[in-house]
Amino acid sequence: MTTRRKLLAGAAAAPAALATPAIAQSTITWRLQTYAGAALAAEVLDPAIEKFNAIAGDRMQIETYYADQLVPTGELFQALQRGTIDAVQSDDDSMASPTEVTVFGGYFPFASRYSLDVPVLFNRYGLKEIWDEEYARVGVKHVSAGAWDPCHFATKEPIRSLADLEGKRVFTFPTAGRFMAQFGVVPVSIPWEDVEVALQTGELDGIAWSGITEDYTVGWADVTNYFLTNNISGAWIGHFFANMERWNELPDDLKVLFEVCCEQSHYYRQHWYWGGEADLRVNGPKLELTSIPDEEWDQVEAAAREFWDEIAAESETKARVVQIFKDYNALMQQAGRPYRYG
Repeated sequence: MTTRRKLLAGAAAAPAALATPAIAQSTITWRLQTYAGAALAAEVLDPAIEKFNAIAGDRMQIETYYADQLVPTGELFQALQRGTIDAVQSDDDSMASPTEVTVFGGYFPFASRYSLDVPVLFNRYGLKEIWDEEYARVGVKHVSAGAWDPCHFATKEPIRSLADLEGKRVFTFPTAGRFMAQFGVVPVSIPWEDVEVALQTGELDGIAWSGITEDYTVGWADVTNYFLTNNISGAWIGHFFANMERWNELPDDLKVLFEVCCEQSHYYRQHWYWGGEADLRVNGPKLELTSIPDEEWDQVEAAAREFWDEIAAESETKARVVQIFKDYNALMQQAGRPYRYG
């Protein structure tokens, strides 16, 4: 698998290198690594960075690298803090950042129902200020937060009850794995590029890493058979980060340009995922849909509320975030359709 990953990394890097325009000696150059593999990054990262490079021209160019190409995903934070990498696109959880908010990155169980919940929580309910403070303490610039897809199981065998989860070896995010372990799920951590092969060889029974759009985009729909419609969370929470020293060196207009392109990236994912999730459920030919009955899945949602309280008890900052989630979801429930129903 190590050899395969190196070959994939080289193959993915080659086109990017060929596409990079000649740059002046004075051009600022950054290296940005995403937690996403090449096939996914082509949708969720590359278009925004291509726009940045086209506008910045000779003043600044950003080179993009995909999952594990420069450093393993679990070492992204350390590399960013050291300046080995200038910028990162990732959730807090995957890159193991040493902050009080790390547990909420990726998929914090049932914190959101829809992707639009994430920007609302950050821009109207105070999460942005908390993230900015937490990362400033460890010398990293938190640039912006956005939503990706919901978290569903895609498996080789059908999941139609909670009992079917027992013993299933699943590739998932650290916090999601910690939560779902109480229902018998066995979380497995391997490099992202090795997931497809691990599903083929039987090292994995499934994944709880994405929605159906990613399953089709990155090839996991070719090596799994079933898609569980119940989800752990309505949207992944991810971010753009920058090395603080490199960020402070940028002229103000290039800072604004980078922020605008990050926001454009977040917006693109809003409609790409939202449309893709619905279309592939209805028209996707590869995965059979299964569901766990609502009355049984209610046990998982109830366990999530207990999990929230467990996390809130760990620190004052975590308690602040959990309270925001509680207040927000209570308001959405009171607002009713189309915000919440059922």
